[in-house]
Amino acid sequence: MGKIEAVIFDWAGTTVDFGCFAPVQAFVEVFKHFGIEPTMEEVRKPMGMLKRDHIKTMLYMDRIHKLWLEKYGHEVTEEDIDSLYNLFEDKLLGILDQFAEPKPYVLEAVQKLRGMGVKIGSTTGYTDKMMEIVTREAKEAGYEPDAWFSPDSVGNAGRPYPFMVFKNMEVLKCSSVASVVKVGDTVSDIKEGLHAGVISVGVVEGSSEMGLTQAEYEALTEEERDAQCRRTEEIFQAAGADYIIRNMEALPKLIEDLSK
Repeated sequence: MGKIEAVIFDWAGTTVDFGCFAPVQAFVEVFKHFGIEPTMEEVRKPMGMLKRDHIKTMLYMDRIHKLWLEKYGHEVTEEDIDSLYNLFEDKLLGILDQFAEPKPYVLEAVQKLRGMGVKIGSTTGYTDKMMEIVTREAKEAGYEPDAWFSPDSVGNAGRPYPFMVFKNMEVLKCSSVASVVKVGDTVSDIKEGLHAGVISVGVVEGSSEMGLTQAEYEALTEEERDAQCRRTEEIFQAAGADYIIRNMEALPKLIEDLSK
C-alpha cells in the first residue's frame, strides 16, 4: 500500500456534533409538526443522506407511510416532501451554531495527520447554506479542513453516491483512490467510501449509529460502553467498512500503518 495522501471526513457525528444531534432534533420536530411522531430508529436510519432524500426515505418507511395515509388520505407527493424539507431547513438553520463543537481527539488527530503530510478533505449531508454556519463555528473552535463539498456541488447527488469524494480528490490533487481514506459515522458514509473505491473507515464513539450524547456515553459503565461499541461496530461491519476505529485518537496510527 502506498502513502495515504488524504483523509476525507464527514461532519456531524464524525468531526463535530457528538452523537449527531442537530439533524435528529430538527427531523423529530418537523414530523411532529405534521402530526407524526417518529422513533429514534426511524430518524437515524437514513442519516448521512442528503437531507431532502432523508425526509423522503422516512416518509416511505412502512409505519410512517401508513400514518401519513391515515392522516392525509393521499400518497406522499413531491410537494409534501418539499413542505417538510423547507420546515426542516428553517429549524436546522436555527440550531446549527450550537452543534459545531469538534468531537474529542479531532483537533489532535488532524494536527498529527497534517504533520504526516496528509491533506484533510470533507463531505456532508448538509447543504452549502447549512455548512456556512457549521464551518464558521468549527473554524472558531480550531477545526478547518482543506476542502469541503456538500451535495449542492454535485447536482444534489449526495451519499451514498461517490461524487463528493471525487470532488475532494480533484481539489486536493490525490493521485489515486488507493491513497484516500474516507471516515464517517453512518452507513451512508461507509457506502460513500466504498462506492468511491477509497478506504472506508467507521468511527464508533459519538456516531449517529450509536446515537448517544457525550454525557450519556460517559455516564455508562465500562461494560455498557463496550456493548454499545460492539453494537455499532456490527452495523459498520455489515455495511462493509474496511476499518473501524473507536474514536479519532486511533486514526493517525491507522493512517501510519496504511502508509507503510
